[in-house]
Amino acid sequence: MAELEQDHESYELGMHTEQLSGRTQQVFFSAEESDHLVYPWAPQVDFEKTAEIDANSLDQRAVNQEISRLMNEGVGTITVRNPGAKHSLGVGILSRLNLHFDGSLGYFGCGLLDGPNVTVSGRVGWSCAENMMAGTVVIEKNGGSTFGAAIRGGDLVCKGDVGSRTGIDQKGGTIIVGGRTGAFSGFMMQRGRMVVLGDAGKNLGDSMYDGTIYVGGEIADLGVDAVEAEMTDLDCHWIERKLSQYGLEAPKGAKNMKKIVSGKQLWNYDNLEPAEKKLVL
Repeated sequence: MAELEQDHESYELGMHTEQLSGRTQQVFFSAEESDHLVYPWAPQVDFEKTAEIDANSLDQRAVNQEISRLMNEGVGTITVRNPGAKHSLGVGILSRLNLHFDGSLGYFGCGLLDGPNVTVSGRVGWSCAENMMAGTVVIEKNGGSTFGAAIRGGDLVCKGDVGSRTGIDQKGGTIIVGGRTGAFSGFMMQRGRMVVLGDAGKNLGDSMYDGTIYVGGEIADLGVDAVEAEMTDLDCHWIERKLSQYGLEAPKGAKNMKKIVSGKQLWNYDNLEPAEKKLVL
């Protein structure tokens, strides 16, 4: 691989080559530069600078606009009082921020995030943290259906129970459920990890393409092409470390959890004969 020219824009972004035992590897990012990997329009905030918003008399648009205004003023820690289960609060935040909701959220709360650390002291409705890219969202109580739909990165944690279709179309990141999850959780999962410390409903992992689901309780049944795999020491160490970050632990120990992965029978489904398709389904 040829060396990139030093006056090229990609060189300034950290795209260099590195010789490794006769092979070349293109290095895109440097760990030392991780703090600079932000959107160019992202506001510079100070986490020591705090502010509060009383959402009692505000609609969801006004609350989100107030969050944006405070961020543009450099406020890095924001507490929203009396959110009143309003829908679509805390959405579209594309920079670092400590955001705390003192209460419950409605539908589509904390969607389209890329970077902030969010805590919710109450419950959340459907589709919490949909399409989340990076950061953390921690829910202290229960969550609704489609929890973490199409999540792509970061950690999404609900310490209580959640509804059906948790992690539907999950493309990355980690979803942790401290209690139970409903039917069709992990449906069409593509990447990432899901940890359920309680029971899982019917059709767990249905049509999952890749990724891993860990369940500490009982599984009602597995969906199409979802199979149980052997837990390894690496799985156990990762689960214990990840749960400890949020004050959780597996009720029966990580080594006693069930590991669900894709059977990969649907990977070439379109190429199967009609009789073979019936066997898979």
